[in-house]
Amino acid sequence: MINSMTGFGRYEAVRDKMKIAVEMKAVNHRYLDINIKIPKKLSNFESAIRTILKEYIHRGKVDVFVTYEDFSETTSALQYNEALAGEYLKYMRRMAETFHLHDDVSASVLARFPDVFVMEEQDADETELKEILEEAVHGAAVQFVESRTKEGENLKNDLMSKLDEMLAGVVFIETQSPQIIAQYREKLKAKVRELLEDKQLDDSRIAAEVTIFADKICVDEELVRLRSHIEAVKKELAVGGSIGRKLDFIAQEMNREANTILSKSSDLAVSDTGIELKTSIEKVREQIQNIE
Repeated sequence: MINSMTGFGRYEAVRDKMKIAVEMKAVNHRYLDINIKIPKKLSNFESAIRTILKEYIHRGKVDVFVTYEDFSETTSALQYNEALAGEYLKYMRRMAETFHLHDDVSASVLARFPDVFVMEEQDADETELKEILEEAVHGAAVQFVESRTKEGENLKNDLMSKLDEMLAGVVFIETQSPQIIAQYREKLKAKVRELLEDKQLDDSRIAAEVTIFADKICVDEELVRLRSHIEAVKKELAVGGSIGRKLDFIAQEMNREANTILSKSSDLAVSDTGIELKTSIEKVREQIQNIE
């Protein structure tokens, strides 16, 4: 089983008093790059989120969006700062004594001063918050991986089809090579006969020239390696796992062999097939970039 690097997942964890939703999406990236947008109330749990996601994801640029809703009727409480009120009262009485003023300070007067009474948001139970958040992260990650796996199966099928086309090209070049040498031998003989007219042909010299030509255009080693690379990619696709980087390296080697085959080609049909091989390899490389 292989996974695509593109994917999407969303999950909502709901309780009586709150809801946490996690949404995640990803695109191709050489390494694992996780970006998390999270409310300040949950920021302490960002490290825990990363740890969970690394269990599910190995490569890709992943954007994670976390939202939090509190359904509690009272999320804040009135707080009385007695120490601050005492400070206000102390200095007001000192002012009254210093300036011989009438001291008419009352509780209602003190209550109007800044921060004597404040509304403070009540902290939610961190254990419960973490439990709900982790449920949402796991749920979104499972959906995310499922979408990646589904897309990965499509990639696998497409790659297998392209690899079969490449193998057909390899087989064609393998069958053409002996014919090209035979045709060269006949052309060379005809040319020599024309030059020598009735004189006897030197078959050994003809054979030597044909051998030099055959060695020059020989692509047997390149074809063997290219076939081996194609089979290696097929094997990796069948085994699955996090194989994107390995396949990318193999594809580079495939391209190298195709370039050599094309450079040695002296036959139009073989050249056309070599070009088709390079085109197919480039398509395979593009698809491999999407594999985790």
